[in-house]
Amino acid sequence: MKGYTIIISFFLLSLVLHSCTSTSKAGGPIYIQKEGRADKSWKLVWEDEFNRSELDTSHWSKVPAGRSDWNRHMSPDASCFSLSGGFLILRGLVNPDTTYDKRPYITGGIYSKGKFSFQYGKIEIRAKLGTARGAWPAMWLLADSNKHGEYPRNGEIDIMEHLNFDSIIYQTVHSYYTLNLKQDKNPPHHGTAKMRVDDFNIFGLKWYPDKLVFLLNGQETFTYPRVENVDASQWPFDAPMYLLIDQQLGGSWVGKVAPGDLPVEMVVDWVRLYQ
Repeated sequence: MKGYTIIISFFLLSLVLHSCTSTSKAGGPIYIQKEGRADKSWKLVWEDEFNRSELDTSHWSKVPAGRSDWNRHMSPDASCFSLSGGFLILRGLVNPDTTYDKRPYITGGIYSKGKFSFQYGKIEIRAKLGTARGAWPAMWLLADSNKHGEYPRNGEIDIMEHLNFDSIIYQTVHSYYTLNLKQDKNPPHHGTAKMRVDDFNIFGLKWYPDKLVFLLNGQETFTYPRVENVDASQWPFDAPMYLLIDQQLGGSWVGKVAPGDLPVEMVVDWVRLYQ
């Protein structure tokens, strides 16, 4: 009888998990919130406390270098990453060896691209941001697929961006509507919020089918609503997105990097996803 009860319990648990997750083409889980779930209390569906000695590569990859401002200095070099005491540290520093990599700076970032994504729910990241001239830490979401076309057709959600020594963060929505059609005030596509400098903060987002509600330390700071009677590109946020957490360096927005201010670190305590 005991064995029968265990089998039934396992079956019920499997039904619950299957009701909110599916599998992407790349093999990673996609957490899709059930219809009507937004009216109920939040339930934790996934978390990473960074308690391992190595990065959980079933959910994360190191962000590779690219040609954009944000990823120009991204590197998989071990000096840009460490896991210790339940914290993930992403580090930006002067390149210690330019023999093969000629870039003056290298920096670390992780993303869940091809590993896990989600559609609707609440995501929160507890982290402490370092400050330096040219430091540009960010936490943001990009589309898991090209449902609406090439970027920026599928949108971008910047949960948090921080510049230099600022005491505020920027929380922003980008899309074809805001970037190409220049409709960044109908409705306003960004806000700012004052953070605790040199301390841990909890950066978050509540994603609903009709609005994006940005959070800082549990408080709602900025809302981007779905608007009727405008171009359909105003709301591309109806498909799964993956998460990026990166210690960016330099660029046209943040300005030049000051090597004397480096290294700079973003210390990440945990990531939690609720639906």
